This record gives sequence, C-alpha cells and structure tokens, in this order.
Amino acid sequence: MDTDAAVTRPVRPGAAVTRRLIRKESRGDLPMLACLAVLVLVLTALCAWAPALAGRQEDRALRQRVDAAQAQAPLISLSTTPAVFNTSPPSVDMASLLNAGRTLTEHLGGPAARQLSFTGGGSYDYDPASLLTPRPPGPASTSTQLTVSYLPSARDRLRYVSGRAPADHTPLTTAPQIGLSQATARALGVRTGSRLSVEFPKTPGAQNTAPDAELVVSGVYRAEAATDGFWTGRETLDRPSRYQAERSAGTVLAVRGLVGRDAADLLAGAGVGGPRVTWQLRADLSGAALDRARALTGPLSHFGADLSAALCQGSDWVTGDIACQVGGQSTQSLLVTDSLTPLLTTFTAQDQQARALATYAVDALAAVALATVAVAVRLLLRRRQPHLRLQRARGASTARLVLLRCAVAWPVVLIAALLGWAGGASLAPTGTSGSPQPLPAALTTAVVLLTVPLMTWLAVREPRRPGRLRRTRRRTAVGRRLVLELTVLLATAAGVAALRSQGPDGILGAVPVLVALAVVLILLRVYPLVLRLVLRQTRRGRGVVGFVGAARAAHDAPATGLALFVLVLTLGTAVFGGLVQRTVDDGLTTGAAWSTGADASATVAGTVAPAGTTAVAPTGIRTALQHLRTLDLAGQADGAVVSQVAVITVDPRQLAAIAPKSPLADALLTGLATTPPGTRLDASAPLPSFLSPGLRARERTGGFTTTVVTQGQPPVNLTLKPVGTLTDAELRDPLLGPVTAQLLEGTPMLITTAAADHLLSAQASGSTVLLLKGDGKSDGESGASPTALRSAAAKALGPLARIQVRAETLNALRADGLTQGLGTLYTTGSILAALSGLLALALELTLTSHERSRTTSFLRTLGLGGREAGAIHFLQLLPLAVASAVGGTLLGLLEPRLLAGTLDLRQFTGGPAQPALHTDYSLTLALVAGVTALILAAAATETALARKRRLGAVLRLT
Repeated sequence: MDTDAAVTRPVRPGAAVTRRLIRKESRGDLPMLACLAVLVLVLTALCAWAPALAGRQEDRALRQRVDAAQAQAPLISLSTTPAVFNTSPPSVDMASLLNAGRTLTEHLGGPAARQLSFTGGGSYDYDPASLLTPRPPGPASTSTQLTVSYLPSARDRLRYVSGRAPADHTPLTTAPQIGLSQATARALGVRTGSRLSVEFPKTPGAQNTAPDAELVVSGVYRAEAATDGFWTGRETLDRPSRYQAERSAGTVLAVRGLVGRDAADLLAGAGVGGPRVTWQLRADLSGAALDRARALTGPLSHFGADLSAALCQGSDWVTGDIACQVGGQSTQSLLVTDSLTPLLTTFTAQDQQARALATYAVDALAAVALATVAVAVRLLLRRRQPHLRLQRARGASTARLVLLRCAVAWPVVLIAALLGWAGGASLAPTGTSGSPQPLPAALTTAVVLLTVPLMTWLAVREPRRPGRLRRTRRRTAVGRRLVLELTVLLATAAGVAALRSQGPDGILGAVPVLVALAVVLILLRVYPLVLRLVLRQTRRGRGVVGFVGAARAAHDAPATGLALFVLVLTLGTAVFGGLVQRTVDDGLTTGAAWSTGADASATVAGTVAPAGTTAVAPTGIRTALQHLRTLDLAGQADGAVVSQVAVITVDPRQLAAIAPKSPLADALLTGLATTPPGTRLDASAPLPSFLSPGLRARERTGGFTTTVVTQGQPPVNLTLKPVGTLTDAELRDPLLGPVTAQLLEGTPMLITTAAADHLLSAQASGSTVLLLKGDGKSDGESGASPTALRSAAAKALGPLARIQVRAETLNALRADGLTQGLGTLYTTGSILAALSGLLALALELTLTSHERSRTTSFLRTLGLGGREAGAIHFLQLLPLAVASAVGGTLLGLLEPRLLAGTLDLRQFTGGPAQPALHTDYSLTLALVAGVTALILAAAATETALARKRRLGAVLRLT
C-alpha cells in the first residue's frame, strides 16, 4: 500500500515550475553564459598550463648558466693529497687512487649521486719545484719554477710537433717523462730528449732536505685553440710567465709541464711528497633542472662531513692532519669545492626578479578578466531585468531570485572550470620544475561564482524607503564617493611606497592594478568636466549633431567607469609590457657591446705584444690594443701611496678608428694623442693620464709617481700627469668593458698612452685585450663574419686567447630562458588582456547601446538624417576612446617610473649599469589606433543597424 502511494505521489507544482523557469532562462541567457564559460575556462586553463611552462623556461635558463659555467671550470670538485710516507719505501699507486675517486659520490646522500658524473678521469698537480739544470738563457739572477701536472683532459687540445706525449706506463728504472710547450722549451733551452734536474719542496716532519728528481722531455707540443674556456687559468701550459722574486732582486720564470699518470709513482719512489689529486664532477640537470639543483645542494652542503665520517679516522703521523683511506690508499683530508650552490643562489635572485616582473602582468590580466566577468554579469542581468521585475511583482523574494540566477549560472561556471583545468593540465609540459596550481584556479572560480549572486542581489534588492529628502541622499552618495576615492588613492600611495622600499611580492604585485584604478578615478573626475567645457562650445555653434553627441557623452560619463577601467588597464599593461621588452632588448644590445667592446674582443693573460697586428689588418679588420697592469702609485703632493691601481695603456687613435662616436675615444684623443703616431715617450717626460673619480679624489692637486723595475735594467721613475677625469659616460663606454670586467668594483683606474708601453715592465698578472671591428659598415654593425673575427684574434694573441664575438654574445643573451620567458609572458598576457578587454568593451557597448539607439531614434522622428545619426553615434563614443587612450598611455608610462626601484633589469641585460627605460612608441601608437578603430567600428555597426530599422521599430524605441 505504501509502495503504490509512493509511486503515484505527484510532483510538487512549485518544484516543476522552478525547473521550467531555470530551463527557460538558461535558453535565453546562452550568449552571456557562453561568455562566462569562456572566461572561466581560459583562466583555469592558464592556472594549469602557465606554471608548468614557466617552470620549463626556468629549467632551461638554469641549464644554460650551469653549462656555461661548467665549460669554463668544474662546478664541483674533490681533492686530496696521498700520504706517500706511510709506507717504506715511500710509494703511491696513482692509477688505483684515481679510479677509486669515482666511488666517492656513493657517500652523497639520497638520489643526488645520480646527478653527478666524473669528467677527465682525475688529475694531479705538484707544488712548484726549482729547476736546477739546465739553466735557462738570460740574466743570472733568474730562477725557474717548474710545476708538474697530470691533466688527461688536455691531450685532445695539444698537437706534438716533436716527440710524443708522456707515457702513462713507464718502467720503474726510467725517469718520469714530461711534455713541454714550444714557448717553454725555447725559454728553457731544451728539446725532446733533454733531461731536467728538479728539486721538489721537502715534506716537513718526514724529510730534512729537499728531494730531487730527474725528468726527461718526451715531446714538445703546441696548444690548439679552444672555444670553451679550457685554457683559462692554465696559460702557463703554453707560455711561461715571469714575475718579481719576493725575497731577492731577481725574477722568477714560471713554467709548467705535463707528465704521464705513473709519474707520481716514480717520484714517490724518489722521496717526493704526494701531489694534490683532483676529481672533477659534472652536474647533470636534465629535466626539472631547478628542482634537481635544489635537491643536490642540500647533500652537497654536508658532503665533506659525510666523506670524513665514512673514510677518515685518526691522524697522519707526518702532517698531523686527519688520515683517510681512499681505495686502500692513505690520504689527507678530502676537500669538497662547491661552486654550484653560489650559482644557484645567484640564479634564484634573478628568478625572483623575473617572477616579480611576471606578477605585474599576471595581476593585470586577472583584473581585466574579472572586470570582464562583472560586465558580462551586468549585461546578463540587464537582459533579464523585465523578468526580474515581473517575478518581484508576483511576490518572489530577493533570496529566491538570487538562487534562481545562481542555479542558472553556477553549473555552467563549474563545468567550464573543470574543462579548463583538464585541458590546461593535458597541454602542460611534463618533467619541469613547475606544476599546475589548483589554488589560483579554485580562487578564480570562486570569485566568478560569488560575482553572480552579489550583482544579482544589488539588482533585485528592495529599494530604500523614500523617507529621506533627495538632497540628503545626494549628499550621502557624494560623501561615499569621496571616501571611496580617498581610500583608493591612499591605498595606492601606500602600496607604491611599500613596493619601492621592500620590493614586490605576491600581494604588492597587485599595486599596478591599484595605480590603474587611481588613474581611472582621476579620469572620472576630469572626464565630465572636459565634456562640459566641450558642451558649452558646441551649444554656441550651429547644428545639433555636435551638441547632442557631447550632451549624451556627458550624461553617460559616470556610467562608463567599468569600461574605462578595463580599457585603461588593458592599454596600460600593454604599454608597460612593451616598455619592459623594449628596455630589455636595448639593454641586451648594450650588454653585448659592453662584454665585447667592439665587434669582437680577445683577452689573454699577461701583457704581451700581439703578433703582426696593425691598425688595419690585411683582412679589413681594425684593431685596438689595450694593456692592463697593476701598479702602486704615490701622490706628488703628499706622498701617499695608492696601491693596486689599474693602469691601462691605449692608443687613442686606434680606439677612435674602431669607435668614431665613442665619448671615451673622443676624450682620450683630445688629451692623450699629443705626439705623432709611433713616437716613444721618454721616461723624463710626464705621461698624460685620465683618472677615475675615486683616484682623482685621493690626489686633487698634483699627479702621481711610480717606479718601474725591469729585469736587467735600472729602475725607471715615471711621472703620471692628470689631464682629465673620466666621467660616468666614459667609464661606461663599451671600449672599457673587456678590461673593467677583470677588475673588482671600486678599483682605482688610470688610462695613459700606449707610447709609454716600453717604459712599463711586462706583468704576468696583467692582461692584454685586443678589440676588433670589421670595416665596411656603420658603428654598431659588424662588417666581418664571426669566423673571420675569431681567426684574426687567434692569429694576433694565440690559441689561448679568450675570444668573444658581439653577435654570438647577443644571440646567447637573447636565447636566455629567463629573458625569453619574460618576453613570452608579457606578449601572451598583453594579447589575452587585450582580447578580454575587447570582449568587455563589446559587452559594455551592448549594455549601453539601447540608450544611444533611443536618442538617435527620437531624433530621426524629428527629421535627422542617417549620416547625422552616424555622427552622433561616433561622437557619443569618441570621448570614451580618447579618455581610454590618454589614461592607458599615462598608466603605461607612469608605472615604470613609480616602480623604478623595483625594476632591476640589469640581470637580464648585463652591462655596466641599469638600462634606461625606453618606451616602445610604435606599440603605443598602434594600441591607441586600435582602440580608436574599435570605437569607429562600434559606431558604424550601430549606425548600420539603425538604418535597417523601419518606422515602427523607431517609434517603439522612442
């Protein structure tokens, strides 16, 4: 009985009516619901897709930096010294020790060991030893220091011109073999087959006298050029250096040679202490590079302690150091050199700045999208306004109407959010350090869901009782508006101050949106006043078109706040993004020029004379030579010593030839080119010099003196006469880039003429820079190919020169992951914000088109022509376009100046200083023209629709 009753129980009429209303209203609201769905779908898809894409760009940027650093030198290395005196007789098994080093990464905790791989098989270096015989040709007061090294990674970069490379396996009764460079063999006066008698340093606690050994020269090699920075720090393998002896009046000739792997075994048998053994490790950061690097730096921080705990126990009886066991060989303590962690710290700071810049674009896009949502909901409610009034008249409560609207819109929004998240997650790249962010997607969906009931409640709530006087209500409304405007202005000022003082974060990144809102509020105050002035002028003129158009625009001005906000924020974001990209692009060009100095630059250690270079090389490549030395100067006025002054000698005529528009070359040409070309200055003549501001501050009235000591010659006293002080523009001239890059910040600098080069002694600690520029093109462009520039530089300074080509450097800077990611973000954000803004503007124009159509329809019944009606349509919309263009341009130009302290773009561009902000005026004009064209298109569309209306439709609109 109960079952039959349950089956035949009728459905309540109220529920059926509610479902019918929901279906009916859903069908009528499909266009606006589709707009909401598209907006929510795009926003949630971005929350799932964009973080993973940004993570891939970050991974790429980090890999680029790590690969570039590892091409110069290993980021991670392990080193130790074998204890050869723990056995009798002293011995070491170097082959076993080098192989055992590969197992050391097993003590690296977690999966970090799989991210490190050994390169080169290990190497070792002895402390410098004294060469006893043969005596090198030259002054008798010269001593020779020979450094013996085993470096298997150098074998592929050497070509033996006589003999062969040292053997890794030699009989115990033979002398260790050594290979020397051509320059070293010439300096020592030896050849293949010669024998070297060497005295090695004694080991304290184990030896009373220094041991000696004999080495045989197995071959003479020539170094091959390398593009990966391999020779940096290894210049003595190719060319000997000379420096002043510390405890005597003579000089020291420093040379270096290569031995085979078992040379350490033979030398240990001769009583020579163990060498410093080094294993180089390479970090593999494929895939999620940022996550893998962070996971690696943790175990690396205590890798040395882990090795000591696992391999070391007790102390060495000779040195007193900790005694360790590596592969059965007794060693001293293990030292871990970690350069990856500092690199990651620097990259993290750069990444944080990139994220801060990205926050501005993301927040602006979110604000434009949510404003578009508000406009769409307003239009949705305006279309349903008659039905809402009818339902209210039939007794429907506010809550019922709000719930009915939510029942229509919420399912669409939720489905769109789920579809957007699923689509974005499926398109997001995998295996990156970024991952989809569900929280922003959920917040975005929640905001859209709450916008519908809030705006519905504001539209259908019961009006206030008409008990107050109209004047009182007006005063209350004016007071509320003033309070709102003051609140926004104060919040904007506080946000800008906080942003400039502490930098951007997740909350302060929304300050540009507040600035846009403040600009819109100011425009809404100024906008009607300007229209009233225009209205006064048109009232005095002839014709009704201008007057009616201005009157309608002035009447609609207060209601255009949301559309104005969307347009101003969209234009401001696009102008701001264009400014950032233009500034970064110009800064990259400046940074590349600063790194190379000209079309190309070649740098080599030591002050050397290039081989056969002239002002214009036979290949049509102009060159300019710069020598960098470090000298101690004394002030003429007070005798105060200024130590470690960077003294740069240049030929100003050469600099002017490769950079005619350079301010530095122009100043040096005026102050230093006082003698004919090729003239050598005498030591008694003061040397004209330009000083850095810091050096000039130490000696304001006189010049400086210095004493130069050259081996085999009497000391030379030089006087440096200041003829000018370098300005900031001259210090930042690209011609000084390759030289000043070798100096610490704040180093005092002096530039003098190259005619004094013969008076200054050669320095192994100095450097030589050769600037190259191809002929045939204007300044800033290269007339020679990178291959020709590299060939000319290597021919001039040898295969060990570090060569940089401006075109290649610029391409590398532009290909940087952070720079490309920032450009992609602003381009994508500006496009999406523009599309959302156009949608919001179209919806806003649709929302207000009824009032404009009523005005023109009424005037048409009074005899107004179609052309005049179109003019009225245009004049009604023109002030909105002008205000949007002015506000958006003002916002885009004002924001970077307000946030100048937080826009640190130097890390993306390089160069000596923060790049100057450069506005992309072509983009700004294009955006303004686009807004104007959109307004014209809207006016033309409304005019065309008005012309198609028949008389009955016109009368119904009036």
